[in-house]
Amino acid sequence: METWYDILLELAIFSAVTFLSYATLRELRRQTVLRQRLGAADAPRAATSLLRHSGVSGSFLRWVQSATSINKPEERERLAAELSKAGFDHPSAPVWYVVARYGLALALPLLLILTRQLIGRPASGLPAFTLPLALCMIGLLLPRTFVRQRISSRRSTLEQQFPDALDLMVICMDAGLSLEAAILRINREMRRSHPEIAKEFARVSEELAAGRSRADTLRAMSERLDIPAIRGFVSLLVQSQTLGASVAQGLKTYANEMRGARAMRAEEKAMRVPVLISIPLVICFLPVIVEALLLPSAIDMIRRVAPALKGIHP
Repeated sequence: METWYDILLELAIFSAVTFLSYATLRELRRQTVLRQRLGAADAPRAATSLLRHSGVSGSFLRWVQSATSINKPEERERLAAELSKAGFDHPSAPVWYVVARYGLALALPLLLILTRQLIGRPASGLPAFTLPLALCMIGLLLPRTFVRQRISSRRSTLEQQFPDALDLMVICMDAGLSLEAAILRINREMRRSHPEIAKEFARVSEELAAGRSRADTLRAMSERLDIPAIRGFVSLLVQSQTLGASVAQGLKTYANEMRGARAMRAEEKAMRVPVLISIPLVICFLPVIVEALLLPSAIDMIRRVAPALKGIHP
């Protein structure tokens, strides 16, 4: 009976954590879809909104910001930069991150205690202290683990989507569009097929429409994403603007280099396939093959040698 109570308790904790994670992801997905629906015609309005809502709103969020470690500007900027790499670029994202960490750290132990009280099996002894403490630590680590996994996944997605955006930018520049118009065009054309890179170019368009210089906007995107390919792209555009060189020709050359690097990465992955296949072959098949080949000989040898060994002993 106690085993069933433990199983029900674990299922309740798992269901609560799953529900909270699903609700958070659903809200984030809803906000992402709303931002993707903003067209290029809404760029001036979006830029005005970006300037208007540049701070934390709400008395609760302001209290959390002032009562925790993010009340320091350097800590808040560091956390905002990390969350921006994960795709959470709202001004209130650092505060909600802190709320999620401390909220889960308090909610999971309380959920455990309430569940044990409801089923009539309150914990006693060492488990009464260690289990809530372990859940508290898990609640503190879950948001950080999620953000790091999100950063890694988003960086991989941007690395895959950026060459297509670069090719489209080359086509737009060849058609006579300016760099700002090409960025708007990329945002409009790639919102559905490549939402992550389109979101970054949409932010660049908003900052340019708000009056920020092109060089500062591109450098901010490079620092925000921290991807080698995009850093090279930004350096190319800034140097072309500074030296007065042709941006279109430089983008063509860089796009060819990106395609070559992409093909080399694909060949590298293809060359790793035989090595990866050999691992399960050695672990799973080789022992069976060796056993099938040597076992009959070993049995025959034992049958022949065993009588002789028995005759040696007095």
